[in-house]
Amino acid sequence: MRRQRAFLACVVFIVIGFFACVMPDYPQGVRFDAFIRFPLEVPLVALALLLAPRRLAQVLAVLATIAVFCLLFLKIADIGVLSAFQRRFNPYLDIKMMADGWNLLSGSVGRPGALAVVGLVAFGIGLLLWAFWWASTMLGRFHGGLRTVSIVAFGVITGLGVALIAAGPRAGAANIAELRQVGYLGDRLSLVARSVEDIRVFETSLATGVGRSDAADLFGSIEGRDVVLVFIESYGRSAIDDARYGTLIRPRLDAIGRQLEAAGFASASGWALSPTVGGLSWLAHGTLLSGLWVDSQARYDLLMRSDRPSLNRLFRDAGWHTVAVMPAITMDWPEAAYYGYDEVLAAKDLGYRGKPFNWVTMPDQFTLSAFERLARRPGEENRKPVMAEIALISSHAPWTPVPRLIDWSQVGDGTVFNQQAESGDSPPVVWSDHERVRRQYVETIDYALETLGDYIARFGKDAVFIVLGDHQPASLVTGPDASRAVPVHVISRDADLVKRFLPEGFSPGMIPQAHATEGSMDRLRERLIRNFSAPPAP
Repeated sequence: MRRQRAFLACVVFIVIGFFACVMPDYPQGVRFDAFIRFPLEVPLVALALLLAPRRLAQVLAVLATIAVFCLLFLKIADIGVLSAFQRRFNPYLDIKMMADGWNLLSGSVGRPGALAVVGLVAFGIGLLLWAFWWASTMLGRFHGGLRTVSIVAFGVITGLGVALIAAGPRAGAANIAELRQVGYLGDRLSLVARSVEDIRVFETSLATGVGRSDAADLFGSIEGRDVVLVFIESYGRSAIDDARYGTLIRPRLDAIGRQLEAAGFASASGWALSPTVGGLSWLAHGTLLSGLWVDSQARYDLLMRSDRPSLNRLFRDAGWHTVAVMPAITMDWPEAAYYGYDEVLAAKDLGYRGKPFNWVTMPDQFTLSAFERLARRPGEENRKPVMAEIALISSHAPWTPVPRLIDWSQVGDGTVFNQQAESGDSPPVVWSDHERVRRQYVETIDYALETLGDYIARFGKDAVFIVLGDHQPASLVTGPDASRAVPVHVISRDADLVKRFLPEGFSPGMIPQAHATEGSMDRLRERLIRNFSAPPAP
């Protein structure tokens, strides 16, 4: 019986240790041949447990279990973060995002489904760790002949691994035997160290660059006009350039361009590189409005506590009434204090009485209708010009159901959208088919663009609109190597104002040129200030 338990301990140690070491750390690596590896760390740790005194072996068993946990956690986190945000998991910067990940998962597959997924993963990892700790402890307790036999066996395994590494490419073994898990963990520690230094650099930029404009006549070119900054959720370059989506979105943008032109508007379009991808929209908002590159939650938190004036605050100081229209904000939003809004219209303030579209609290058409009614207030005399920041969220995952544009006079309190909100399949059904996810993603982008274009043509008047995506969608939609750029559109009845953007990489119309420079989103702030403050052309 003792020998059977010892044999079981050796098997469990090898299987779990090998699995933790050879498990891929990126989505495309999850395939059968990725597990055909010989991680030399496993037999080496086994030998250390067998050769060490019992008390030291107990300490080594705990350390080995912690190492296995770190490997499993980091690799699972890498796969998840790479799938969503196209970068590796950063323990220093990303640990705060676990709550946001839960919100996204529960919004996509439902709370019960999310609980089931998280519970199964946690149970599976916990069971593996307990089994590995038990096996490691057992190895440290071997004695007598059993200990000798085990030392010889693991010594032979170690020798085989060393021989494979020594044989190298000539024996075709270079990609089989490996000794790199310590390096993997070390690289992550180095990433944390670099991130700490990066935050120090960002703190310096916050302290030294106050971000105030030195324009002699701040926003003088657009004095008295409403300025509407619109972020369209997940509206990225792939929606235009990817052949799977461009066949729908390019004709839509062409149609919007013609509709706007018929209504007397001019437009110019370009690209901007977003600091995020797949989510974390607030990083893009913070980047554009602060003029600083805000690509992590840690940077965002520092920005929120800083004195650097936002673009909204500059407009407020110049005489505009600043408004935030945020249909996705359903809880307290302390960050609003940094931006300097005169008025915040969150989900509860917009007056929507209809049913939600799963995670999406209300369709974009209602958001824009509420903005027109509550912020611009048609017919009111002697009101200040409005500078509004609007988030359109109908194109947020899970992309079901897909809204439809209706007659604006029928919008009312939003109950007219109830039938749309109850249509279509549930998120779990849609997300079981990746092709359908992609199709419904682009349909929601098409809806957002159609709705916004129709709103501007009908109600835009003399307002200036800056429309852009916040980020690209996840790699499930775009593929792993997609650009991080998003489209940017400047729309106004003042054609001379729009032309000022043409020398800066923009092109006339609603479709950016494919070869145009992908400027950084943080630099767009100064472009807007400069072009809106320049004196009128003679």
